[in-house]
Amino acid sequence: MTYFDLPKIDLHCHLDGSVRPETIIDLARQQKLPLPSEDINTIRELMIAPETCKDLDEYLMRFDLPLSVMQQAEAIERISFELYEDAAKENVKYLEVRFGPLLHLQQGLTLDQVIGSAVKGMKRAQAQYDIQGNYILSILRTMPKDRINEVIDAGAKYLNDGVAAFDLAGSEVPGFCEEFIPYAKYAAEKGYRVTIHAGEQGSGQNVYDAVTMLGAERVGHGIHIKGHSEAYQLVKDKAVGLETCPSSNVQTKAVDSLANHPVKAFHKDGVLITINTDNRTVSNTTMTDEVRKVMQEFELTRQEYFEIYRVSVEQSFASDDVKQALLTHME
Repeated sequence: MTYFDLPKIDLHCHLDGSVRPETIIDLARQQKLPLPSEDINTIRELMIAPETCKDLDEYLMRFDLPLSVMQQAEAIERISFELYEDAAKENVKYLEVRFGPLLHLQQGLTLDQVIGSAVKGMKRAQAQYDIQGNYILSILRTMPKDRINEVIDAGAKYLNDGVAAFDLAGSEVPGFCEEFIPYAKYAAEKGYRVTIHAGEQGSGQNVYDAVTMLGAERVGHGIHIKGHSEAYQLVKDKAVGLETCPSSNVQTKAVDSLANHPVKAFHKDGVLITINTDNRTVSNTTMTDEVRKVMQEFELTRQEYFEIYRVSVEQSFASDDVKQALLTHME
């Protein structure tokens, strides 16, 4: 079996965690920004997280360098295009990319310019390659809340035209959901789908809260429903998809090894799981790598892979027409 040739879907991928190191050097030169080094290997080391980090926060430090060059519209558009191009070239048929628009305002861009540039880059790639996609607008839980509704409003004009969903991301603390109820409600009223990062760092209760308080239709990671029976049952009963990111989960110590990742056990028990990259550069991975690792580690058959592929189609925030097209790749 050639994992590269399998049709793939990635529903959990961060824009600023998936920038080509070569592009960082190029954009820094254009923008006259100082870099720690112009040696590609050094830049790569600064962007790729260790195979095992101390914790999630150490992993998140790898985003500082990409964000420094992502403060201009042309740079955001280019990086968006290149991410979709890279995915298309390894037979990813559909890609949902998330990013935090508030992180890209340091040089005077408006929220509309930030979101519009990302969508423009994606559409340019869709015109050139056999790939479809959507953007998910992430709010970092640690940032001030006074501009959250502004992000939701700015993205609303792109709904069903490049933007699909609202997300909460960043360092996870227990019980975070309650303070974000009004924002998730506002996003849903505007027409956004909802996916929330939860249950990545040990709290199954956060997954339960994300679904019951915030209306999460999918959960980013969510693996710590294992050991929280109420969250586990809720996810099963409500058909909430889990966006698992195997390599990333090992790096951030969400699990201690791939062998102990619950992805296969969840799938066998009817929990709706998807396989995703999280951050192609920071985790030094591709969808081909993620699929290969999971299939080899857990001895998944081709049929089981396509069961997961179907779940990814059904759990995606794609239009019905795009979903139908994605299903034609099934065997």
